[in-house]
Amino acid sequence: MSGARAATNARVGRQRTTERIVASAGHAWSADPYADALHTGRGPLFLRRADGWLLPLDVERWCAEADAADLEVLRRCEGTVLDVGCGPGRLVAALGAQGRRALGIDVSEAAVEHTVRRGGQALLRSVFDPLPGTGGWGTALLLDGNIGIGGDPGALLERLARLLAPGGLTIVETVPYPDVDERALVHVTDAHGTPGAPFPWARLGTPALLRCARGAGWRAQEQWSTGGRSFVALRGPGATGARARPGRTTAGGAHRAG
Repeated sequence: MSGARAATNARVGRQRTTERIVASAGHAWSADPYADALHTGRGPLFLRRADGWLLPLDVERWCAEADAADLEVLRRCEGTVLDVGCGPGRLVAALGAQGRRALGIDVSEAAVEHTVRRGGQALLRSVFDPLPGTGGWGTALLLDGNIGIGGDPGALLERLARLLAPGGLTIVETVPYPDVDERALVHVTDAHGTPGAPFPWARLGTPALLRCARGAGWRAQEQWSTGGRSFVALRGPGATGARARPGRTTAGGAHRAG
């Protein structure tokens, strides 16, 4: 078997494995603790590792209107926008209010229902399911930790490269601690310790994301931090002309396309 064919088969196998993992994770995000938190609009809600470590989930912010940091992200979006793991739909609703075309996808029925009630468009789908507009989206959003979907950020970025138009944009929110590069099995749980089904998740700081993105054929276009949150804009494979130019450092520590 040629090297190229072997690499292709390896990617396909990895993709199918990730699809199965995400399908099982959908049951966890549809479990009562998450649905109940979205219904009330508040936590506490956590991702819980097997060793007992808890990651608080910012349900109140997710259920509120888009904040200043969110709007900075939306200002950078290009063309039609796919919000991956849209949650209760604040970003999709904000884009719609700006007259921009956006679609949210989520494996949680409660999240999709919230998004639709806010006036946004949303589908009950995994990012690895067949999706409308494949190969033509302008921007994909991976905010609120959603680079962790499936526990394999490389496979997720490879999938987004197929969903976006050539040279499309993905905006990723990273952990605001640069040394984080973690893969773990987690549960969704509430203050009563009620766990959902375990599923793989990933957490990446910006350096780890950039390493992963380069391996999947993406280029960093811009990096910025605001409101205690960190973001990276990635330019997808197939970029030409101005889109293909590498990033550069500007005043204030932000990195922008040159």
